[in-house]
Amino acid sequence: MLNFPRGSIVAIDKAYNDYAWYKQLTDKGIFFVTRLKSNAKCRIVERRSVVKNKGLTYDQTIEFTGAQVSKKCPTQLRRIGYKDAMIGKHYVFLTNNFKLAARTIADIYKARWQVELFFKWIKQNLKIKSFVGTSKNAVMTQIWIAMCVYLLIAFLKSQSSLTRSMQQLLRLLQLNLFEKSDLMALLRGDPPNDGLPDVNRMISYES
Repeated sequence: MLNFPRGSIVAIDKAYNDYAWYKQLTDKGIFFVTRLKSNAKCRIVERRSVVKNKGLTYDQTIEFTGAQVSKKCPTQLRRIGYKDAMIGKHYVFLTNNFKLAARTIADIYKARWQVELFFKWIKQNLKIKSFVGTSKNAVMTQIWIAMCVYLLIAFLKSQSSLTRSMQQLLRLLQLNLFEKSDLMALLRGDPPNDGLPDVNRMISYES
């Protein structure tokens, strides 16, 4: 179990729904924001007014009434309804934070989506298929190294006005990792002057 500093705000995907954990976080003074499952049984303790033009549909204090859930999380929580005007989808958020504005709670969860998009980008572009180590330091070091390499290639591409894609450039460098040659000449695809076959012509590039 991760240890969060008191006062932290944890954004949790509803797939990791754990009511007992929600109670533990609350007892430790740690806030969470997640999505409430549609089949959750609860009763409304209090209703608060909301600003409709901000996409909010309701702001309520609730208690769980399900036999098992009420035992795992016997504490009052906050339920917020929010409709995304851009896609027309309605979301129901659950949190133990009663101080922040309802729209702020919605924005916190929305920011979590950006984190997911970032990790999706990492998987697609950094090509990290497996981690050398499993500790936090090992994982972070490998990700930082991969990002540094990607940024260096992006800088070279920008400075040299190369038309090849990032994936093509990375693939080219992988195939010529142990070759001693001029980097920019290699990336540009200049013809070889040593009589050896041109590796660039032998590569089938994939975007």
